[in-house]
Amino acid sequence: QVQLVESGGGVVQPGGSLRLSCAVSGFTLEYYAIAWFRQAPGKEREGIACDSSSEHSTYYKPSVKGRFTIARDNATNAGYLQTKDLKPEDTAVDHCATGAIRYAPDYVFYTSRTHEYDYWGQGTQVTVSS
Repeated sequence: QVQLVESGGGVVQPGGSLRLSCAVSGFTLEYYAIAWFRQAPGKEREGIACDSSSEHSTYYKPSVKGRFTIARDNATNAGYLQTKDLKPEDTAVDHCATGAIRYAPDYVFYTSRTHEYDYWGQGTQVTVSS
């Protein structure tokens, strides 16, 4: 049984930082892309960042590039999203996802083909508020 469990969310002031973690079990993360998505109330789910398994190429939503960094640890089968300079518009439930996607990771990410990812975590709440 594949499980993804996110942690590390919380309430921070604007300009703050959080490190989100995604613990993966029942699935070998090393050979597959991992991505982070977020969904704010009343909005569609959107991709934040993606790390492809191939050469660790990374892709980011333009509004988070330079503030967020995606990483993985294949030894512990985990993914991470380091965030900094958080803004109120970053408030959302953040999810990690992985799976044997059929297309190139950058294409899947930038076209928001969320259905390509087979496995999702339950999400962790990120709230940025003064």
